[in-house]
Amino acid sequence: MIRHLLSGADLDADTATEILDTAAEMATVAGREVKKLPALRGRTVVNLFYEDSTRTRISFEAAAKRLSADVINFSAKGSSVTKGESLKDTALTLQAMGADAVVVRHPASGAPHRLANWVDGSVVNAGDGTHEHPTQALLDAYTMRSRLGRLAGLSVAVVGDVLHSRVARSNVLLLSTLGAKVTLVGPPTLIPVDITGALAPGTDVSYDLDAVLPSADVVMMLRVQRERMNDSYFPSAREYARRYGLDGPRMRRLPEHAIVMHPGPMNRGMEITPEVADSPRSTIVEQVANGVSVRMAVLYLLLGGNNR
Repeated sequence: MIRHLLSGADLDADTATEILDTAAEMATVAGREVKKLPALRGRTVVNLFYEDSTRTRISFEAAAKRLSADVINFSAKGSSVTKGESLKDTALTLQAMGADAVVVRHPASGAPHRLANWVDGSVVNAGDGTHEHPTQALLDAYTMRSRLGRLAGLSVAVVGDVLHSRVARSNVLLLSTLGAKVTLVGPPTLIPVDITGALAPGTDVSYDLDAVLPSADVVMMLRVQRERMNDSYFPSAREYARRYGLDGPRMRRLPEHAIVMHPGPMNRGMEITPEVADSPRSTIVEQVANGVSVRMAVLYLLLGGNNR
């Protein structure tokens, strides 16, 4: 097993499959009366979040606690960071406290890679800038495999704000490694011109959502990250929803077995309508539940469980 999880590119097919298989075993814990394993007792996991987060932070906290690890939640707001403390000095503080794993979310792309040079423990990238979010890609892959029974050969359409999406980048890397065919869909202004060559050769790009839907096994809708947009990337929210939003009529153009995904949080009515988000095809709530199992697997394998 790798020492850090910083990028979807860190995972080869065997390692990724090991994580997914371990996550399936971890999922059985959720059905128990006592939802705990002693695997990481005595180990310390630090959640180091420089950006606001609900799902990811709580998911990692739940995962670590279910493995009996000690958890320290660090938020940049109200900490020495507001007084000017650097990431390196914060890392050295965590090192002195004996952190075995640091789960980091940071607005600067590449911050987890720098952190990995400064601490002895494992570093897990929980989202860095517009770069990557590898555990989200893992839980997405786990959800696809659970619903559809396989990953190899699946046709996955990733739709929307690819330009600002770390989820899209990690999914392209991981799904390509596991044998799925990914098509990026969105307005030309929100799809980087070099993304397919830079990430995974063979990834397709389309600017026409309606043309992609009939052959898609999975449609992954991305949140439009307006907080990261300094320019106008499309005429209006209404126009975006008309061209690239997934509504009831578009959902009915999908094959009968196809599923709809969204990493959350959603802009209901913009990239996805309530009819679709709350439909039986939607895996959005499942993704949240699966995130705990996948992150349990990542922490368990990185820290070696009882064998370290």
